[in-house]
Amino acid sequence: MTRTALVVGSSGIVGSATAAFLLENGWTVHGLARRPVEHPGVIPVAADLQDTAATAAALRDLNPDAAFITTWLRQDTEAENIRVNAAMVRNLLDGLRPTGTVRHVALVTGLKHYLGPFEAYGKGTLPQTPFRESQGRLDVANFYYAQEDEVFAAARRDGFAWSVHRPHTVIGKAVGNAMNMGTTLAVYATLCRETGRPFRFPGSAAQWNGLTDMTDARQLARQLLWAATTPAAANEDFNIVNGDVFRWNWMWGRIADWFGLESAPFDGTVLPLEEQMKDDAPLWRRIAEREGLAEPDLSRLASPWHTDADLGRPIEVVTDMSKSRRLGFTAYQATDEAFFDLFARLRADRLIP
Repeated sequence: MTRTALVVGSSGIVGSATAAFLLENGWTVHGLARRPVEHPGVIPVAADLQDTAATAAALRDLNPDAAFITTWLRQDTEAENIRVNAAMVRNLLDGLRPTGTVRHVALVTGLKHYLGPFEAYGKGTLPQTPFRESQGRLDVANFYYAQEDEVFAAARRDGFAWSVHRPHTVIGKAVGNAMNMGTTLAVYATLCRETGRPFRFPGSAAQWNGLTDMTDARQLARQLLWAATTPAAANEDFNIVNGDVFRWNWMWGRIADWFGLESAPFDGTVLPLEEQMKDDAPLWRRIAEREGLAEPDLSRLASPWHTDADLGRPIEVVTDMSKSRRLGFTAYQATDEAFFDLFARLRADRLIP
């Protein structure tokens, strides 16, 4: 039986990977974005989820079996994050309600569920690692919680099943994405190679020495499809990571080797990428023009602020996946290979030289 999906945020890292994976598995896929990016096989749907009427009009003739929400809009304060992102989810689900075809809604959030929002990131009393779904919510305002509450309310009203998915620092390809560590590190390595700067870990000693994990966008897509088609996974929240753990003092050398660089010594001093790369836009444009790259605008490739937030954390971050494993989700992805696959794709698509 052919199934139909609506992927919300289809131009982003998670959305594009999810759309591709659903297509591979025989689904008809509609991809919703404010400005849809062409993807073979994906039927574009242009809509601004902040506009209630426009969203309803864009969804009027769609009859999806499942909706995958992979998008959010960053605001200046957490109060605004809550207002805007909750409204976007609410407008989407209200727009899907008239057809009555949706049987499953999947919401992608992340580890800020356990670490707190940007305004209080990694501060205060945090749950012990590894993070487990049973640890619940922090006693702090968080737009992830607001998004969840919109999904839960609509599910009670309209009778669909839901799932919530919490990745940790997603690795994948997208241009213009606000949270993109993989491409940011690829650009940083390229700039270091171009200028002879040391390829130095920019974050904290806790991240350099401690254990961590990450999530390939393809691994997340596998779990999204699994949850949408597995009855035992209905109405559950799931952590999702690749399945391996590593220390950045090992991974940094692996990334350096891929780019033909030496990994510079780390003395424990935090040197944020946002500071290191603040004047690099003209240099990147010159590199792009010389090498015939597809994107000369550094700001559309790199998100140093977000990479700094992850690599600068003062605590070890490891995620438990026992819940989905017990229910039958067994996919695995080596994280170093996830980085290498991304770097190779960026090079093939002329985004890095």
